[in-house]
Amino acid sequence: MSQSSASPPPPPTTNFTSLPILPLSHALSPDTKPEFLSRLRDALMNVGFLYLSKTGLPEQLIEDVVRECKAFFEELPLEEKERIEMKNERSFLGWSRIDNETTAHNPDHREQLDLSTPHPIPGPEAPIYHNLLAPNQWPSPSHLPSFRPAFEAYMTHMSRISTLFTSLIAEAIGLPSTAFTRFFDSDQQHKLKIVKYPETAPDVDEADEVARQGVGPHKDSMLTSYLLQASPQKGLQVQNIAGDWIDATPVPGTLVVAIGQGLEALTGGVCASTTHRVLSPARGEGPRYSIPFFQGVSYDAKFEEMDVPESVKRLRDGVRERYGGRRDDVEFTFVKGRWGHLGEATLMNRVRSHPDVGERWYPDLLAKIREQQAVDARG
Repeated sequence: MSQSSASPPPPPTTNFTSLPILPLSHALSPDTKPEFLSRLRDALMNVGFLYLSKTGLPEQLIEDVVRECKAFFEELPLEEKERIEMKNERSFLGWSRIDNETTAHNPDHREQLDLSTPHPIPGPEAPIYHNLLAPNQWPSPSHLPSFRPAFEAYMTHMSRISTLFTSLIAEAIGLPSTAFTRFFDSDQQHKLKIVKYPETAPDVDEADEVARQGVGPHKDSMLTSYLLQASPQKGLQVQNIAGDWIDATPVPGTLVVAIGQGLEALTGGVCASTTHRVLSPARGEGPRYSIPFFQGVSYDAKFEEMDVPESVKRLRDGVRERYGGRRDDVEFTFVKGRWGHLGEATLMNRVRSHPDVGERWYPDLLAKIREQQAVDARG
């Protein structure tokens, strides 16, 4: 269904102080779909984040991935984690130690495992950014026999949900449901992390937000991402246009959806990619676990603005004007003309975030990044 058969676009909302909750099942009925698209359009232009409920994910599968996520961090021996460490491969898939990833120039106090939908190792003639396409490094089934089956099933389900939701985003902003299809490969790679955030250490001032950095302020790449909050603690915060941090408190039965920089670039800013961060759990709360899924886009894709209706563009412009055109200081990855393909930007982001992998496999790219960081530091 196109925008023309949906209800008119809503006026811009005031600066958000909470995230909207949208039931995905409402998009599947002709009786409730128009209202769903209207609310989705408002969330895309004014928030850039939302809770997605009634997704159709099997409850047993959710229980399985949460259980296996915790088992990986709490039961797997260190030597088994080191066997699948990220720096062992050039694909940026694998296990990362605490404080090993960097965001906003500071270490992220989290331990994680990066996975993806599987791909064969590319041939020598492939572009360097095709190194991101690779098989996973899985924990041994002798230690965690149910881990791989659970997460492969979860990625299959999430691939379907993300494809459906992206088609609904297109409809919500007045485009055909297939508008983004040309940016996907037939065997599209999606990414997934399992993450553990330890509680704040005794020697850390809990009022010091930088010291409590689980993940620093950033925007997601690609088009959309879907976070399963696997424990009840607060931690994820979304920054509104006024600069205030809004808690995305875990809501059972939902996924937190973030709009990525790729979608903002593709739509000429109509869909907002919003800065967010994670604070480590407070002392006594125990570790926080999360499972984010990142919808992939063809690394060979070239980004361009799509033909978004002028009426929708004007609504988005009105939001910018209302709040003084405020822009945050988080680096925007998809600057027009900087990269030939999405894969180039993605690879540079990964090298910047994981310098240990960069030092081993991409020293020339890491040197360029450090040169630019030195220039930026000098002002």
